Amino acid sequence: WKCPDETVHGSKADIISTVEFNHTGELLATGDKGGRVVIFQREQESKNQLHRRGEYNVYSTFQSHEPEFDYLKSLEIEEKINKIRWLPQQNAAYFLLSTNDKTVKLWKVSERDKRPEGYNLKDEDGRLRDPATITTLRVPVLRPMDLMVEATPRRVFANAHTYHINSISVNSDYETYMSADDLRINLWNFEITNQSFNIVDIKPANMEELTEVITAAEFHPLHCNTFVYSSSKGTIRLCDMRASALCDRHTKFFEEPEDPSNRSFFSEIISSISDVKFSHSGRYIMTRDYLTVKVWDLNMENRPIETYQVHDYLRSKLCSLYENDCIFDKFECVWNGSDSVIMTGSYNNFFRMFDRNTKRDVTLEASRENSKPRAILKPRKVCVGGKRRKDEISVDSLDFSKKILHTAWHPSENIIAVAATNNLYIFQDKVN
Repeated sequence: WKCPDETVHGSKADIISTVEFNHTGELLATGDKGGRVVIFQREQESKNQLHRRGEYNVYSTFQSHEPEFDYLKSLEIEEKINKIRWLPQQNAAYFLLSTNDKTVKLWKVSERDKRPEGYNLKDEDGRLRDPATITTLRVPVLRPMDLMVEATPRRVFANAHTYHINSISVNSDYETYMSADDLRINLWNFEITNQSFNIVDIKPANMEELTEVITAAEFHPLHCNTFVYSSSKGTIRLCDMRASALCDRHTKFFEEPEDPSNRSFFSEIISSISDVKFSHSGRYIMTRDYLTVKVWDLNMENRPIETYQVHDYLRSKLCSLYENDCIFDKFECVWNGSDSVIMTGSYNNFFRMFDRNTKRDVTLEASRENSKPRAILKPRKVCVGGKRRKDEISVDSLDFSKKILHTAWHPSENIIAVAATNNLYIFQDKVN
């Protein structure tokens, strides 16, 4: 893997909070804590610059959400973008959904390289003309202008979530999408902003009886009636909207029995699922908890078919990770285009890749020191006690403030985007 691109931001508002490729991989969107969305576009290949094909440059930047204040609850609603999801492209414009804690917005991103001139009722500055002075009829014409990329909000889906939105997912019918918060999942139609349909509600009548919350949710990539959601108890529920309007009763329930020998004070915290993703084929579900990534077959509910240790060397450090709140970090996970490799982040700006066929895995680092453009990434190793080799790093010297929570994989090529706090790294597979 080599690094063709790195984008650096500055302040706390620039911390990247989500990364997402569109369906072709030509565009890559990032959202940040300051409520901004930055879209990068892939360079088109030119004959004299073949090596530049993988590079992504800024295409459009816009302010998606602003900070708000809920006066009824005396709560500040921060502008941080929690998730971005692209819609498949139907015409020359691009559409994407972005959400903060409370409000989902549908954005249209379009190009304009012509402007109309020669109006009859207004002059070139846009001021209305006195009809008495109009003696001739002009036919307006389109004149070329410098390319402008405009982002306009087409829909605002608000006031439907009492709790913080953690997931949005576009349905395969492309007419509906869902938004999930801690206790409820709502189904929306793209054309209707003033009402949504509640499809999951796990809020108990008495909040003191609350034992789990929804942590992530996603629609099946092929079947528009099926979706999954994960919980803080480490379980996954698959629901079928054909069975009933309110999907409180799941169709399938995926849970791995806990190994009693591993039971500890932190068991419940580290078993909480931070991300759930269907494979592109729709056959498998991948889940990420604090220490592992698991792959589940939809046809087998009692245990995962694959379990990958992301950073098992942290098991002995859970006490200090609890004290500095790192144990509550929510890592995401992604599939490659063919579902054969999975990727997820770790600490010290490390990210992990697991090849499902060869069972080989690698740890790579996204840092400015070793990621000069076109530099080849060297695999990293973490040493647990004993003698440390020259190229290894000790567990005790890992930097827990540098963490890779958000990653994305190009839908058809070996190009990945990795968000390391306020830096975005784009790596591509080394081409000989």
